[in-house]
Amino acid sequence: MTLSMATAGSGFASNPLWYLTRTTGLITFVLLTAAVCLGVLSTQRVSTPRWPRFASQSLHRNISGMAVVFLLVHVLTTLLDTYVSVSWWAAIVPFTSAYKTVVVGYGTLALDLLLVVSGTSLIRGVTGHRWWRLVHWSAYAAWPLALAHYLGTGTDARAPWSIALVGASIVAVFAAVLFRLGSEGRQGPTRVLGGPR
Repeated sequence: MTLSMATAGSGFASNPLWYLTRTTGLITFVLLTAAVCLGVLSTQRVSTPRWPRFASQSLHRNISGMAVVFLLVHVLTTLLDTYVSVSWWAAIVPFTSAYKTVVVGYGTLALDLLLVVSGTSLIRGVTGHRWWRLVHWSAYAAWPLALAHYLGTGTDARAPWSIALVGASIVAVFAAVLFRLGSEGRQGPTRVLGGPR
């Protein structure tokens, strides 16, 4: 499944679904990385006059929604494409794909987790905050699963730019987690940075 970038332009006309699958998969991973970082950081009770806390939470929700949309397009184009045979069943049930069973299964698990989180977010008022929050935490498991899926199935995964992107994504997520862990012990009431003293 490797293809040189030199032939990418001519290849799109002959197999646009495969290129859409590659592109939407990459975009989904980038958006998911941003959503995870914002999700980790938006739990901090810190705000500034120019960037209130609700803005971070709103941005997190919007980016998460975009990630789910691109993920659904990624799955749909994968199912429609004949370049690699992946059944609709394998897109829903993890580790049932005949093609790269384990790493495709990681992608399926990530999809299932994100769909459950998205569904419960839509009915958050009915389920209650505590139950929603418990389910929402499972979304963080989708990121390493998506990373493993990309590294195992991504055509461009070993390209220098892709390795740099993956490295930057890992650094960003770990930096967000470390910032949160480092500031949790110092958290009191909501702090407004740069506001009146």
